[in-house]
Amino acid sequence: MHIHFVALICFIGTILAYIWGKNFYQKYPYLLFSPTILIPCLIILCMMMFHIQYDNYMYYSKWLVWMLGPTTVAFAIPIFEYRKVIQQHAFSIALGIIIGMMIGVLSSFYLARLFHFDAVTSYSLMSRSISTPFAMELSKAVGGSVDLVILFTVITGIVGGLLANSVLLVLKLDSKFAQGASLGNAAHGFGTSTAFKRHKEEGVAACLSMVLAGIFMVLFGPSLIKTVVYLLS
Repeated sequence: MHIHFVALICFIGTILAYIWGKNFYQKYPYLLFSPTILIPCLIILCMMMFHIQYDNYMYYSKWLVWMLGPTTVAFAIPIFEYRKVIQQHAFSIALGIIIGMMIGVLSSFYLARLFHFDAVTSYSLMSRSISTPFAMELSKAVGGSVDLVILFTVITGIVGGLLANSVLLVLKLDSKFAQGASLGNAAHGFGTSTAFKRHKEEGVAACLSMVLAGIFMVLFGPSLIKTVVYLLS
């Protein structure tokens, strides 16, 4: 009975906490109050207070993780809605995604080597350059850890969101489409949120870049990662 009660609290509590966090973020739209940052911190505090093990929490909340699968399918909607934009900027989008993903994988490889990470951690780090649902599938395909890749992806998004305005100011990009694509490619969901706050066109570009980069890496990422490891190890 106690186990079922804890399971119910973990599952429902996470959902209610996210709903509250989303409303709180709408009132106070600061990056540190984002539900993806604030709610995990609160959940960790609760787990420590009530002595709930991480493995147990993940087991009780596994249906929330499972729901990321259907969420991935929903990414097809912005691609369909903005198909004319994709056709208009097809070459620049494709080139930006390919270069961005290659830089992401290579930089992660050398970072993992610098800190002497094991194979699982290294593959997880090399899979983090796309949004979470895609990164989870890519990590599974190359032998990484789903838990680690979620952590690495969120950290990437947070850092990208914090530095976005400063980096774009230094780059001095004139095109709003280029600015948005950069944010979506580098900082995923956080970058897309930042882009929409800056300008609608930037938000659209960020969304498209994030989705297409995810699809590209799920299809070609395993071969790219394994090739990089084989050639540079």
